[in-house]
Amino acid sequence: MTYCVGIKLNQGLVVLADTRTNAGVDNISKVKKLFTWQMPGDRCIVMATAGNLGITQAVISEINERLEVPNLNEPTIYSAATMFEVAQVVGETMRKVQNRFRASVIGSVDYEATILVAGQRVNGQLRMFQVYSDGNFIEATDDAPYFQLGEHKYGKPILDRVIAVDTDLQDGVICALLSMDSTIRSNLTVGMPLDLAVMRNHTLQFEQLRRIEADDQQFFEFSNAWSNALKDAFSEMRLMDV
Repeated sequence: MTYCVGIKLNQGLVVLADTRTNAGVDNISKVKKLFTWQMPGDRCIVMATAGNLGITQAVISEINERLEVPNLNEPTIYSAATMFEVAQVVGETMRKVQNRFRASVIGSVDYEATILVAGQRVNGQLRMFQVYSDGNFIEATDDAPYFQLGEHKYGKPILDRVIAVDTDLQDGVICALLSMDSTIRSNLTVGMPLDLAVMRNHTLQFEQLRRIEADDQQFFEFSNAWSNALKDAFSEMRLMDV
């Protein structure tokens, strides 16, 4: 399984993904699930994937191969005029890959896959979409400014309590990391290292592209500080009449 979270704020975008994948308790490995593309001065795109690894890897590979060998009859994420069209390219590629695999494999295989697509084009708005297995997608709004992929339940409460479109971008980074930390603590199918992408609105470049390893001392201290803060808050709650 996996956990990815994307947060779209007025100030910018935060996307965080883990790297754990497993096919049983004795077959656990690390796989990159966050991918970025940049055309300086023109566009900045990030995607995070969850679900069937064969499907999502094939979709990302086909997107990249289409960039390497362009076909005038097939739009790419670099030729798409808007982020909405970028999401359409991803959705159509998802549908194409899904149809190919479903037609060639017999058996009870779980083909569910989801891709978070976000970014900005020059003179356009920062936008974020969640693309489903059938290729259809929804867009993040001011009322629902974040998406979660995979094991979402453990990391959702902090997002619901903190995140709004006017939340400060760095607060969004902190909230995403706390959401991930809570998920890692409660679910063994989500794990380090983590990949983080942060983009400030209208810069068309990533402010942060960072991998957080399992032995990252800064993240270790961050996680411990959150645990201690929760314990302190719980102690304060014990003094209240309920």
